[in-house]
Amino acid sequence: MNEASGRAPGRHGPQGGPLRGPRPARILSGDRPTYPSGEGLSLTLFDLDDTLLPMDSDHAWGAFMVRSGWVDAAEFARRNDEFYAQYQAGALDIHEYIAFATEPLRARSTVEADAAHRRFMSEVIAPNLRPKALELVREHRSRGDLVALVTATNDFITAPIAQAFGIADLIAVRLARSAGGTITGCIDGTPSYREGKVTRVQEWLGERGKGWADFGRISVYSDSVNDLPLLERATDPVATNPTPALRQIAEARGWRVLKLFD
Repeated sequence: MNEASGRAPGRHGPQGGPLRGPRPARILSGDRPTYPSGEGLSLTLFDLDDTLLPMDSDHAWGAFMVRSGWVDAAEFARRNDEFYAQYQAGALDIHEYIAFATEPLRARSTVEADAAHRRFMSEVIAPNLRPKALELVREHRSRGDLVALVTATNDFITAPIAQAFGIADLIAVRLARSAGGTITGCIDGTPSYREGKVTRVQEWLGERGKGWADFGRISVYSDSVNDLPLLERATDPVATNPTPALRQIAEARGWRVLKLFD
């Protein structure tokens, strides 16, 4: 899930195209950490919604369920929009949202849910896989970076999307499942939302015997002020298709601004 569009036209920084590598930036004292011990390793973290995708996949999945007749259209749309507005305001109760959003999935078999997701990928996601976003991911992978997709959208929705981008490591909201694999409506562990993204990335790095200081370069791409805690961990924070609020912060701090979509 991510912030709504309504962005000002891009005026600063590269406007899409291949990544050109680091460039000098105006840095205010304390804006960026330095990790001097990890000069040879690079870490790249991508947000998903409105960053690599020109849409919010979580909200789009809700709309897809409405079109599929899984939910009452008017009531689901009303509640889905309420939660989306809370997210935009930085006031989302993500546990309440997940209980709501997974209710239609919990009423269906795994086979039916997986078949619906394949249609969702074909009808909704595939047409929105943009060449510039795919190339950006490929370039970081070809450099040998450790790459992960870090999103506040749940893993049922985003696992196939990560695969479509060629990203093997997904850090998403983990849906709790029963011993038989049924979605319960709860969250497993720390939600990857706001400060929780930093926690989950640290856990993921720790599983690999690494930490922030093992990387000489850390790139974080996001459109949203909700990701400020993660962006502030980067040596190379990139405001990508930024909302007006994030663009203002990026320009004040001298962060790169990247526009992948028109």
